[in-house]
Amino acid sequence: MSQPEPPKIEFPCNYPIKVVGRRCEQFSESVLTIFERHAPGFDAEAMTVKSSSGGKFVSLTIVIEATGVSQLEALHKDLMATGLVSMVI
Repeated sequence: MSQPEPPKIEFPCNYPIKVVGRRCEQFSESVLTIFERHAPGFDAEAMTVKSSSGGKFVSLTIVIEATGVSQLEALHKDLMATGLVSMVI
């Protein structure tokens, strides 16, 4: 049996990205700086912030205008390179 192919994304499109990491002072600022580099002009005011039940982790959900796979891959690479990000969904 072959695996079904994931759905194709048609770019450009609004694309929500959730970034999870340990709560620390520089987390949000670092994440927002990287998003601004890869998706200039995204709406930071529309960002959703949620804390984990124990308060150790925080997640930021940000919607960008995604222009292509290379943009999303570069964004993911830079977020993970901070050492502050545990997961990008």
